Amino acid sequence: MTTTTPGPGASRPPWRDAAGLHIDVRGLAPPAPLVAIIGLIESVHDATPVIVHHDRDPRLLYPELAERGWCAHAIPGDVGEVRLQLQRVR
Repeated sequence: MTTTTPGPGASRPPWRDAAGLHIDVRGLAPPAPLVAIIGLIESVHDATPVIVHHDRDPRLLYPELAERGWCAHAIPGDVGEVRLQLQRVR
């Protein structure tokens, strides 16, 4: 699946497909990506995976996910994109 990269400071609303619930935070300045991702996972109350489209490895995200019972692993994405699949672990 090819996605359009939002411009600097822009984001697109989350969307759903067969892989799960997607959020594209590329182009956002910190801490906006972290805030958006945490807000989204806190709204998910079932086992729906969340797919994050990011332009860098969000190292500060991982401990926040662990505190909330989520984990992340890298999955293939577009060139220049860091794509993560987040899953609830408990």
